[in-house]
Amino acid sequence: MLKQQLQQKLQQKLSPQHVQYIRLLELPTLELEERIKHELEENPALEEGADLSKDLDEDGGDDDNIGDDSLSPDAAEDLSLGDYLSEDDIPDYKLREISERPAQKEDIPFSIGQSLHEYLLQQLGLRDLPESQFKTGEYLIGNIEDDGYLRRRLPAIAEDLSLQGGKTSEAELKTVLNIIKDFEPTGVGAYNLQECLLLQLGKKESTPAVRLAVRILTDFFDEFTYKHYDNLLQNLPTDSEMLRKAVREITSLNPKPGNDWGSSLDSAMNLVTPDFIVESHNGELTLSMNKRGIPSMHINTDYATLFRDYLANKTNRTPEMRQAVLFIKQKLDSAQGFIDAVRQRQETLQRTMQAIVLLQHEFFLTGDETTLRPMILKDVAEHSGYDISTISRVSNSKYVQTSFGVYPLKYFFTESMQTDSGEEISNREVKKIVKEHIEGENKRKPLTDDVLAAILKKEGYIVARRTVAKYREQLNIPIARLRKEI
Repeated sequence: MLKQQLQQKLQQKLSPQHVQYIRLLELPTLELEERIKHELEENPALEEGADLSKDLDEDGGDDDNIGDDSLSPDAAEDLSLGDYLSEDDIPDYKLREISERPAQKEDIPFSIGQSLHEYLLQQLGLRDLPESQFKTGEYLIGNIEDDGYLRRRLPAIAEDLSLQGGKTSEAELKTVLNIIKDFEPTGVGAYNLQECLLLQLGKKESTPAVRLAVRILTDFFDEFTYKHYDNLLQNLPTDSEMLRKAVREITSLNPKPGNDWGSSLDSAMNLVTPDFIVESHNGELTLSMNKRGIPSMHINTDYATLFRDYLANKTNRTPEMRQAVLFIKQKLDSAQGFIDAVRQRQETLQRTMQAIVLLQHEFFLTGDETTLRPMILKDVAEHSGYDISTISRVSNSKYVQTSFGVYPLKYFFTESMQTDSGEEISNREVKKIVKEHIEGENKRKPLTDDVLAAILKKEGYIVARRTVAKYREQLNIPIARLRKEI
């Protein structure tokens, strides 16, 4: 049985404008530039450049906006032109002012260097090989990864070639692969680290230390990997001095020969574009935002003519014209909403960074990481007036340029610890102390995590052994056994 009832419900929904603002807030500077370019291409009502109508209003121009009252009842939609632009023409002196503005400095183009695969193909072309071996070599080089290793097995590659109509045996593949292994950089084309190091030792002069290094990698690779030097001394006819020389020969090799051949394009992609710039002058900090690639935007003034024709001429209000005007209004709403979202994003980033600079004022003056105060998202939210989720979005994938380097915003968020005197300090200070002790340790008897915890306790830092181990791993420092030297 159907039944009608009245129910009151409270719901919270995000408006499309707020959703757009949230998405823009998460974007770093480079992605925001692409997003703005895309919006400028997709929306004809949005134009790049300064808003001249605002400049005109500041100079005393009349702002004769057309409001909703001029519309007929059958056109009740909000078509207010004054929300977007002014109908006044732009005076000549404004046009001259724009034309006389200095042009922005263009970025200097960079040339893309030769990649590893291109370098290998170049060396392949210098060999006098039959066409079948040359084609096989091209395919093998295409399977070599960026670090220089060929991790795919030859049977799988032979099967791929057979599916493409070629008949290449594993023996032929191995022959061509041995040719590639002779290319520069030495060690390229190896299956694993052991083979890569052996290939590099094979190109060196055959000295006693090199021969011993080959023997170690061939027969005692696991013992060498885990630095069981006592086992090596027991199983090899050598003394500590010769073993030390052999280990030095091995550690001087390149475990990833392809990494040195990254193209300049890869390097350019890895460059960080800071979102903020903090400068120190005579003990005073100045904060600015990097707006170099973010253009100013305004509404297209050409649409004013269509509004005049539709609103002023009643005979022109045909259904077709009405649909066109409604479409234009949709684009205008979208353009104005995007401009407002970008402006709101910039204001949010500015206020959030101001709060971070205030909380970490001493670090931005000195660059000493031990001066970092314990800071979490809640602290920045209280100082900036935003929600914790907003601060999280701002700090994600954003960078700040200082006089001491470029740092991600997440670098400044640290946990707090207490000393034995009850003073709150940042865990980054403890990490620095751990790193200093490890760097100054006796490499023949490295400091274990238990010993490091005891040292920290003597210095007034109450830290458990598992916490020391966690900090050491975060610093990418191996355990004591793997830091041991002869």
